[in-house]
Amino acid sequence: MPAHLDRPTPRRSRFHGLSLYRLGSGAAAHPWRTLAAWAVLALLVAGLAATKGGTPQDDYNVPGARSQVGIDQLRAHLPGAGNTAARVVVHDRTGGRPSDAALTELATRLQSMPHVVQVFPAQRSADGDTAVVNVSYDAPVTDPDLMGKLDPLEQAVAPLKAGGLQVELGGELPESAAAPMEGRGELIGIVAALVILVFAFGSVVSAGLPIGTALVGLGVGSAGITLLAAATDVSTAAPMVATMVGLGVGIDYALLLVTRHAEYLAQGFSVTESAGRAAATAGRSVVFAASTVLVSLMGLRLAGLPVYSSFGFATGIAVLSVMAASLTLVPVLCRFAGRRLLPRAVRRDPAGTAAAAGSKAARVPLTARWAAKVAKRPLLWAMSAAIVMLTLAVPALDMRTWPQDPSSQSTQVTTRRAYDLVSAEYGAGSNGPLTVVVDRSRLDDAAVAALTRTLEARTDIVDVTPAVTSPDSAITVFDAIPAFGPTDERTPALVRDLRADLPAGAELTGGTAFFADIAEMLAGRLWIVIAFVVAVSVLLLAMVFRSVVIPVKAAVMNLLSIGAAYGVLTAVFQWGWATDLLGLDHPLAVSSWVPILMFAILFGLSMDYEVFLLSRIREDWARTGDSHGSVVRGLSATGRVISSAAAIMVAVFLGFASEVDVVVKQLGVGMAVAILLDATVVRMVLVPATMSLLGDWNWWVPRWLDRVLPHVRAEVEDDAPAAVSTPSEDEDLWERELDTVETH
Repeated sequence: MPAHLDRPTPRRSRFHGLSLYRLGSGAAAHPWRTLAAWAVLALLVAGLAATKGGTPQDDYNVPGARSQVGIDQLRAHLPGAGNTAARVVVHDRTGGRPSDAALTELATRLQSMPHVVQVFPAQRSADGDTAVVNVSYDAPVTDPDLMGKLDPLEQAVAPLKAGGLQVELGGELPESAAAPMEGRGELIGIVAALVILVFAFGSVVSAGLPIGTALVGLGVGSAGITLLAAATDVSTAAPMVATMVGLGVGIDYALLLVTRHAEYLAQGFSVTESAGRAAATAGRSVVFAASTVLVSLMGLRLAGLPVYSSFGFATGIAVLSVMAASLTLVPVLCRFAGRRLLPRAVRRDPAGTAAAAGSKAARVPLTARWAAKVAKRPLLWAMSAAIVMLTLAVPALDMRTWPQDPSSQSTQVTTRRAYDLVSAEYGAGSNGPLTVVVDRSRLDDAAVAALTRTLEARTDIVDVTPAVTSPDSAITVFDAIPAFGPTDERTPALVRDLRADLPAGAELTGGTAFFADIAEMLAGRLWIVIAFVVAVSVLLLAMVFRSVVIPVKAAVMNLLSIGAAYGVLTAVFQWGWATDLLGLDHPLAVSSWVPILMFAILFGLSMDYEVFLLSRIREDWARTGDSHGSVVRGLSATGRVISSAAAIMVAVFLGFASEVDVVVKQLGVGMAVAILLDATVVRMVLVPATMSLLGDWNWWVPRWLDRVLPHVRAEVEDDAPAAVSTPSEDEDLWERELDTVETH
């Protein structure tokens, strides 16, 4: 080994991770006290949430957006403008004409609804079989009295529906409630996790314990998010994202601890001692893995939108809660489970090891045999895996982002049907008018008239509505109707061109311009978030593994898996390769909200698996100095738990992909693909191949950097006797397998 690669020498007289060891062994030794403490904590947090908690509420204001200027002008000078609105679309399927009397009665009922400022006269289609009634309110859609509240609108239109007319609801207010979460994601994820764990560990107790622990932590975390909502704005989608991530990582963390605990039990340690040792070793990895997830989530604040901050804080609370539950409740439940955590064949063997059940080769863990196979030809495997990942990432170069709108939803949703009716009867651009706000102190009547004529002359504008001046004569407002819908790929260029042509004193705003601003802002901010998350994660990994190569390589591999997920997401949704399977009837752009959120969450989750695997590899290398063999043994020790954890995570994310909301679908599909690739191509091919190629250079760090970096240890094995039994035939097989690797 080169002299500048100093292999650390394990300390001898002391058990590392003493605080976590005491936490785990103490919880196992005093289970009822620990459960009582959790019960008190849960009741306290739940009580505070019930009495002092808030309600999730979106903040749609974006101070940095150009269109926000016009929105603020509308709110200041034109009653009802700039706030939320609703659109009632009345259609006669027989081709008849909805009566004027029925529409007048509808307008009266709509005007009587709370917070309504104005009900505009019905606009009929050219053939007369459709009428649109627009309603403006005195508050933003985020107002608690309005957000998600469709009952007043549904009651107002009920008589028309009873009369045989088709009535659909569109606009910002109905969109806030049209596609609610149905809770299928959590149920599918939990059932799938239980099945996977039963097959992986051969014990119902081992399977149920991680799930139960994760659910307890998630319950306390949900109450914590409610308390957060009392202190600051929390997006209505944030609890869903927190649940998605919290459920996955909670099961992962508990699974890692249970697996390590079962290993110590099989070696002959007592239940209490096994719990302490598992907390001191695997518990360190859990703490560090959770830290990397939190760092990634905090990067969401750099996205520049308040909604992302709420995503980060809410999900961070869920991650902290499930981590705490794993570190304290897993030892308790392990104490109650005793040796039932072990497969039946192991429990029956008095020595703690299973009797031979087949050929010797069959007893060598599959992951060990696979790692040895990859290590024989590491360059070939590394190049093949890299080609696969880069090929999957290619479609991401064509990714087009646009915020979610009703056109992306299922036809089962009323807002989508309203959108389609308006497109068919009034033109696609009527779903996305561009609002022009003119400051009358800077532009007079002649200038306004000239501006409207200029817009009418454009081929990409089909109509300009009559101008309306505010009661205080401060602003004049009119709409320009594009020749195409808001989701058309030409829309961002149209917004830019119109702004370039508008004179000083005129602002372009409205929903379509606002969406264009958001898409542009988030596309630019994505690189800032990526740079921050990658830099901090690399620093943390360097502190833990005392290496420059390992963290840089981990960052590159994580970027590969996320890039491949972006590519698959583009192909599935934008290119329409699998929209039918997801209940969608046409291709659609990737939601602008998804790429940043996916990156921050996935980078942290990928680092989880990196920490789990590399901790065991480095532990073995520090003890043996065998750089090739440590990869095989480390992958063998963690392969089952990482594969099971990844399978559970994929199941959880795919469960959420079954929800109606398209943003949730895209998040679910994208994150499931990324985790699947990370656990297979990256962990099972790229990691062993590149580590075999680099050998001892994996652990190289300049001496000056090693002195500067703080020392943080992840999973570190103690130096007490590792087992009470003698070496088994399996260990001899491993040695022969490793000898084969060395000869190649």
